[in-house]
Amino acid sequence: MPDLPTPKDAAEAALFSECWDAVLSYADLCTSGSTAANQLAREAFALGIREARAAEDGIMRGAGRRSSRLPRIPLLLTAVRTTAAVWETQGQGHKLDPDLRLWLNSGKAARYVGPPLSRPIALRGLRDMQEPDAALLWLAEVEALPLHAVVRRQGLDPAAAVEELNEVRGLFRDRCHRNHLDTPMDAECRSYVRLLDAVTRSPAADTPPDLSRHLATCVECAEAAACLRLHGGGLPAALAQGVIGWGGLAYLERRRRAAEVRLGPARPDTADPEGAAARAAASRARVRRNALLTAAVLVSGLALAVSMMPGDSGGDTLARSGPTDSSPVAGPRSTPPSASSSAASAAPSSSGPAPSANTTPSADGAGSGAASKPDPEPQGTSSATAGAGGSRPEAACEVRYDLVNQWPDGFQATVTVTTAQALDSWRVAWSFRDGQRVDQMWDASLAQSGSRVTATAADYNRTVSANGTLTFGFLASWQKKNSAPYAFTLNGKTCTAS
Repeated sequence: MPDLPTPKDAAEAALFSECWDAVLSYADLCTSGSTAANQLAREAFALGIREARAAEDGIMRGAGRRSSRLPRIPLLLTAVRTTAAVWETQGQGHKLDPDLRLWLNSGKAARYVGPPLSRPIALRGLRDMQEPDAALLWLAEVEALPLHAVVRRQGLDPAAAVEELNEVRGLFRDRCHRNHLDTPMDAECRSYVRLLDAVTRSPAADTPPDLSRHLATCVECAEAAACLRLHGGGLPAALAQGVIGWGGLAYLERRRRAAEVRLGPARPDTADPEGAAARAAASRARVRRNALLTAAVLVSGLALAVSMMPGDSGGDTLARSGPTDSSPVAGPRSTPPSASSSAASAAPSSSGPAPSANTTPSADGAGSGAASKPDPEPQGTSSATAGAGGSRPEAACEVRYDLVNQWPDGFQATVTVTTAQALDSWRVAWSFRDGQRVDQMWDASLAQSGSRVTATAADYNRTVSANGTLTFGFLASWQKKNSAPYAFTLNGKTCTAS
C-alpha cells in the first residue's frame, strides 16, 4: 500500500497550487524560452521549499520566536532570482534573458543578498514584518488580488479587512523608516531624514526643491521615499522592485493582467474599495517589458521615490498606536485599467553626435501613467540644448533640458519650464530623435507613443504662478545615440530653449 502523504507533504502541495503560477510567470521573464522557464521555475520552487523548511525548523528550535523571512510568494520569487544566478555561474546563462545576464554580471544583484544594511529598504521592511501581515500586504498590493479574495485566502474577518490592510501598510512604513535610519549614510542624507519622513506622511505636503534634487541623485533615500509614501499609488511598484529586483515592474504588470483574466477587468466595487485601489495602483505601473528590465535595475527605486508624490489617503496610519511585532494585524479571526494615454508620434529629424560610451542595446518599451491626452506634434520645432534651426513662433514658455547622468544604455535627465502665464494645470511634450524610451518619471505622469513623450502635472504641482517654473525628471533608455529632445510644448504651445 502506498505511503500516505504526511502533513508536511500536504502543506507543500497546497503551497505548490497556490504559488506556482506566480513563480512560473517570473521565471518566464527571466528566461529565453518556455522550456527554460519551466526548468527554472521547478528548480527555484524546490529551493524555496527548502528555505521555508529551514526557517520553520529554526522557529521550532527557537521556541516560537518571530520569523524573519519573506511570505511564500516573494520567498519563491527571490528563489527564482537566486537560481538564475546559479545558472549563470554554472555555464547555463544562455538559457536566461540577455538583460538579466547583464544585471547578474554587473554587481547589482549582490545588493539583494549582500550585507543586510545594504539591501533595498522594501526587502528589509517586508522581512521585518510578521509573516501574516507581510503576506496580506504582498497579495493585495503586488499580486493585485481584490481584497475579498485576500480575505478568504488569509482567513481574515471580512468586516475588518480594510482597516487591517491600512494598519499593515502603516506597519510596513514603520519598518522601512527604521531601516532607513539604520542604513549607513553620509551627512547630507542624514540631514534629510526627518524632512523626508514628514513630507511622505501627508498627501498635501509639498516636496522642497532641495529634497527633490537630493532624491533624484541618491538611490537609498529615493528607495526610502518610495516605501514611506503610502499614498499616490506607488506602493506596489516599491515592493516589487525592492523585493524582486530585476524585472520587478514587469512582473507587477503580469500579475495585474493575470488577475484581470481570472476575475475580469477592474471595475468599481463599493464593497471592496481597498481592493479596487490596489488594482488601480497596479495598473498605473503598466510598463512594456524590456525597456524597464534594464532601467529599473540600474536605479532600483531611484525614480520610484519622487514619482510617488501626494495622492490619496494612507499616510497617517502610523500616527496611531498599532500592534506590536508579536501580534500580527492580519492573523486569522473568528467572525483591492490601465490609464495609459496615447500620444501622437513625431518624425525625428537629424540627430546630434553619438556619445562616446560603448552601448549595450536595450529593448524598446514605454512607461505609462495616468496622463491626459498628449499634445499633437507641433508644426514648429525647438530644443533645450540642441534644437533644430529656423524661425519659431513667439514662445509661451522657455525650457531647459539637463542631462544629469548617462550610462551605456540609459540616462537620467530633468526638464525645467518657465511659463509666462499662470497655470491651473500643465502638460509638457517633446520628441526624441534617436528612439529613446522613458521608463520612469517623477513629479509628473508619463505617456509615450513613438518618439513623442508627454509629462502631465501631478496633483500637488498643478498650479504654477506667472513667470514661475515647473520641474520634473525621468529615466530613459537609449541605443547608439542619445541626442537631446526637440519640439517642446507647454499645453500645446511651442516653447523655446533657454
